[in-house]
Amino acid sequence: MSALLNHRLAVPAVLIVFVALLPLVLPSSFYLRIATLVWISAFAVIGLNLLMGYAGQVSLGHAGFFGIGAYAAAVLPAQLGVPGILAVVIGAIVSALIAYLVGRPILRLKGHYLAVATLGFGILVAMVINNEAWVTGGPDGMTVAALGIKKLLKSAFGLKVKTAELWYWIAGAMLVVGAWVAVNLVDSPTGRALRAVHDSEIAARVAGIDVARMKLVVFVVSAVYAALAGSALALFNGFITPDTAGFLHSIELVTMVVLGGMGSILGSVVGAAVLVVLPQLLTMFHDYEHLLLGLLMMVFMIFLRAGIVPGLRSLIAGRGAA
Repeated sequence: MSALLNHRLAVPAVLIVFVALLPLVLPSSFYLRIATLVWISAFAVIGLNLLMGYAGQVSLGHAGFFGIGAYAAAVLPAQLGVPGILAVVIGAIVSALIAYLVGRPILRLKGHYLAVATLGFGILVAMVINNEAWVTGGPDGMTVAALGIKKLLKSAFGLKVKTAELWYWIAGAMLVVGAWVAVNLVDSPTGRALRAVHDSEIAARVAGIDVARMKLVVFVVSAVYAALAGSALALFNGFITPDTAGFLHSIELVTMVVLGGMGSILGSVVGAAVLVVLPQLLTMFHDYEHLLLGLLMMVFMIFLRAGIVPGLRSLIAGRGAA
């Protein structure tokens, strides 16, 4: 049983089953929208977890890449008439190139110096989006053109699909594919090199690992994850604002990683689910919802210090051994 749970395809398989069965118990399109937001956030968090949990590199500006992807999906079709799907691809490529150019110098830094450098990058992206109002709409945001998938399904197959249902399955498919790519990367020689870098950069260099290259590779990969998630959110909502690239969003993504469990792909999904769903559940407490959210997060981190998924796994393993 343990070997089965530790198999590299266990997490994608669990996600496939969960994504397929969840609509059967959700009572309305509102809950499908919440689930879609969870899938999109989890996709971005998986990429960030590869950087933080496996390579041990901190990023406080990852919302910058998220915003690049989001505004690529919004600006390119509106300003240049680029097809929506192509705009998403261009956003991912631009994010990868920027991550490569920015990552080469800043990934030489360590600890809080690296955190501040990535924070500066995120703030810079947010400032550009806010100030270039003639392109981005500025603080007011801008609308995002639909991909036209609903019209295609209706004309080609005669299917009428609600927007919430359509994006639930698109985001769910993205999440499954993203998790599958991540677990295969972690289980590859590159993943083992990243874990070696996380444990000790000096020991990794002695073992013949190109530390700078490994950190740059995972930084670029995590940026692509964030950009694709940003594009998906923009297309799903049909509207985008600079908040998607803001500092608070970067902190939210990092919190999801830590809360769910660093170095855990499934933990990325759980962390995203907690921070997206829990505020919705606490709205019944009105003025006290933020207080309760903070208290619950403190309780999680006090009793499950490694994160929710690794912490629960350790508790279960301990009881099994006993």
